[in-house]
Amino acid sequence: MPLDMNFVESQFPALRGREFTYLDNAGGSLVLEGVADRVRDYLLTSSVQHGASYAKSQLAMKRLAQAQESVRTLINAARPEEVVMGPSTTALLRILGIAIGETLSPGDEIVVSLSEHESNFGPWEHLQKKGVKLVRWAVEPETYRLDPQRLASLMTARTKLVCCTHASNILGTINPIREFADIAHAHGAKICVDAVAYAPHRLVDVRALDVDYYVFSFYKVYGPHHAVLYGRHDDLVALPGQNHFFIAPTRTAYKFQPGNVNYELAYGCIGINEYLVELARRSGAQVADERGGIKAAFDLITEQEELICRRFIDFLNATPSVRIIGETTADAAIRVPTVSFLTSKGRNSEIVRAIDGFDIGIRYGDFYARRLSEHLKLDPEEGVIRVSMVHYNTLDEIDRLIEKLTPLV
Repeated sequence: MPLDMNFVESQFPALRGREFTYLDNAGGSLVLEGVADRVRDYLLTSSVQHGASYAKSQLAMKRLAQAQESVRTLINAARPEEVVMGPSTTALLRILGIAIGETLSPGDEIVVSLSEHESNFGPWEHLQKKGVKLVRWAVEPETYRLDPQRLASLMTARTKLVCCTHASNILGTINPIREFADIAHAHGAKICVDAVAYAPHRLVDVRALDVDYYVFSFYKVYGPHHAVLYGRHDDLVALPGQNHFFIAPTRTAYKFQPGNVNYELAYGCIGINEYLVELARRSGAQVADERGGIKAAFDLITEQEELICRRFIDFLNATPSVRIIGETTADAAIRVPTVSFLTSKGRNSEIVRAIDGFDIGIRYGDFYARRLSEHLKLDPEEGVIRVSMVHYNTLDEIDRLIEKLTPLV
């Protein structure tokens, strides 16, 4: 059952006419019109102070509660109080790092993978100043994968936290998070997962993954520049708050939202679920409820993304001068359609700038995964060439990119 691409294009104003081919989606997706409409509606009709008794304030609070419930459904959290929203994944992980740091003692250990975006590395490295030991977990040199057995070998009685990415924003590899979580929990530790590069592509289910903390940004998932941190309710209650001293420990979202959440962006995020459910319906799926519609939509998205990813991966594999950095298969069970590569025929920067001239947006660099780039001994200035696709990209767009890349790589 294919995606209704006419409906998809109708929901993203930036796609209309397809004058520009956007393949830098891992840096930030295009924004749904329904999301922008909700942000505008909030600003123009309910942008008042929360916490008052008058009707407009009550409406504004209701809309924020609706947003939290919508995100709860999107990630399958047990309750909306487990949804903490903030300006970015970077900011939320920094706040979480400060809070967790207050519970640790010198000699406690945190295992952090070297495939991380700096957002999920820096906050934990910072805790070394308190005597916390940072244990680095490298990708395997032959496969570029994070190995569960290696993780198990790094765990000790002092390990308190494991930090890893669900999918690398360079490698595209999908990590077995439930297996990692089981290893962490068996050693009495918790797990914190950065899902920024995963959430645009696959259904998120924090309960099935059995994660303790899980974070991603909505601007990678067709929404505004806003983010969510999931935490188990009891864990969030137990952690020290990072807001005003008089905010009760049980106010599990607000205690981690200094300056409060951005109300209009939170409300806009409801448009993501609305789009996914309608996409499933328009594509012929049977939708019983909102969560079921989201699941059906991501099943369809996965199928479309594997199709376009395979076209591009096959081209790269057939080009002798090219080396893929990451999985060499398009299998959707193994990778997301974020594909990085090197070529022996030219500098990454020169190739990308040549492609710019054809109104095709791709990118080169290390994408803030500096530790991974250094571990793989990539050129510090050139990094990799990255082509990051999502479901609204088409085979025609990939074929056009291949046509323009062929003489360059």
